[in-house]
Amino acid sequence: MTLTTTNRPTRSASGAVVPVLAFAGIVVAVMQTLLVPVIKDLPQLLDTSPSNATWVLTSTLLSGAVATPIMGRLGDLYGKRRMLIASLAVMVAGALVSAFTSALLPMIAGRTLQGFAMGAIPLGIGLMRDMLPRERLGSAMALMSSSIGVGGGLALPAAALVAQHTDWHALFYGAAGLGVLSIALTLWAVPESPMRAEGSFDLLGALGLSAGLVLFLLPITKGSDWGWSSATTLGLFAAAAVVLLAWGLLELRIAAPLVDLRTTARREVLLTNLASIMVGVAFYVVSLVLPQLLQLPAATGYGLGQSMVVAGLCVAPLGLTMMFTAPVYARLSARYGPKVTLITGLLVIAIGYGGGLGLMDAAWQTVVTSVILGAGIGLAYSSLPALIVGAVPASETGAANGLNTLMRSIGTSVSSAVIGMVLANTAHRTGDVAVPTMHGFRVSFLIATAAVALGLLLALCLPKPNRSTVPQLRASSEEEANLARAEEVRRGSVPLERSGEPEGGFRGRVLDAAGVPVARAKVTLIDRHGRQAGATLSAEDGGYRLAVPAKGPYVLAARAGGHGPHASAATHAGDDRPVELDLLLPGETVSA
Repeated sequence: MTLTTTNRPTRSASGAVVPVLAFAGIVVAVMQTLLVPVIKDLPQLLDTSPSNATWVLTSTLLSGAVATPIMGRLGDLYGKRRMLIASLAVMVAGALVSAFTSALLPMIAGRTLQGFAMGAIPLGIGLMRDMLPRERLGSAMALMSSSIGVGGGLALPAAALVAQHTDWHALFYGAAGLGVLSIALTLWAVPESPMRAEGSFDLLGALGLSAGLVLFLLPITKGSDWGWSSATTLGLFAAAAVVLLAWGLLELRIAAPLVDLRTTARREVLLTNLASIMVGVAFYVVSLVLPQLLQLPAATGYGLGQSMVVAGLCVAPLGLTMMFTAPVYARLSARYGPKVTLITGLLVIAIGYGGGLGLMDAAWQTVVTSVILGAGIGLAYSSLPALIVGAVPASETGAANGLNTLMRSIGTSVSSAVIGMVLANTAHRTGDVAVPTMHGFRVSFLIATAAVALGLLLALCLPKPNRSTVPQLRASSEEEANLARAEEVRRGSVPLERSGEPEGGFRGRVLDAAGVPVARAKVTLIDRHGRQAGATLSAEDGGYRLAVPAKGPYVLAARAGGHGPHASAATHAGDDRPVELDLLLPGETVSA
């Protein structure tokens, strides 16, 4: 699979791109916790049994798991911005369907459509990689990745406030409004990425993966209701194993698979995805335990007797801390790398859950626990896309991050099933009423701690990062020296013949749409794996020169203020003969 660019020029990326994409991620994540404040009332609101009402939550989870890798691959092929807008549009349609009904089946249909928006997270990360300069990429991807937790954390108090004081359907009207706003902001601020993957969409692979995921996640989410040893549960797990195995064999045999399993099997990608499952488990435990502890009556002897809104406000620091962790992550990752940042985040999560075992006696203590866990989860979540982006070609960014997001979703699904079973089996029963116990809450925290310990072991096994393999995320002193030397040449303080510029490689001029030379344009050389192989600045006459480390195909990307970005593909024979290639920058006024 190779990296290509579109022939149609794009607008230059504005400073609003990062907050707009992060806002889209937050809007999408809201769907995951939108109904948490009214979970216990859903059977009555929908006039159905409790087991049927759980499908309102399960359907969103299943569709989100299916959508993330598929939308990521479609974005790589046909445009990440286009697929991002499509994901948000489907979410808006689903929210409106749910807003106009109180019947079970239409509600499930609407919630299923809402789940498809989860593909927006990897699409946003892919857009950031394609458009942003390296110095902004680390913190931007951290914020986008953390938006999953930010949206979930902030939605809890907002949804509780709405559900407590208005009709519960207002939750869906609000979600639809946020979706429309996000679409409008995306159309206004986010240009389409010029990067494209070659090949066609693997429809059979998409159907196989969808079937396998549904067969696997369905018994996980419903196992406690059906019975973990029931024929239905075991049969679905067996069917999932067969379907996913057949799907894997299919993906290995086709030229343009939905998921490149050979890339996924790389040590750094595989271990990162496995660690993502553990982080997903840890994230969801606090979301399940603390709201219940806070709302249990004080008469139980351990419940904190808080209202729905206060409980949401006590958990909200989880999301807020994750949001403010993004710039901290950028500094830590730039200095030590995303692997160290992931390990640090997991250690902080372990401290949060370990300390949380003794911080369950007052509402303020749950706030402290939420802050510590938010900081750790924010660091861990922020590190995951950086590790994935540094290990896969640029043409597979969307699909690879989609798979990583799926791994987190699997983690939350497993967490929901296991913690639900633990709380149910440890509950104190009086007649038909089951009240969660403090023992169940503490066992849940211990399970989260065990998941974090396993994630920490996986993170420690990650290979040591090589500067040359992750140029997008860490500054290279060699590149800085090259840019400084190019700046000296441009100013005339060092003659070109004595500047050490290569004779071979690529050379040419950077021109605007009218053919006028563009000075101080940054020209970046990208190899076949989507990794940066060199960079320089154009001189006063627009001229540039770049050496090549080896023969083969490359992409030269040029960027300058007042112009849209441009990328051109070319191949070098690896000898001393330079390849002449002029780079034409479109103007800002060109529409996307």
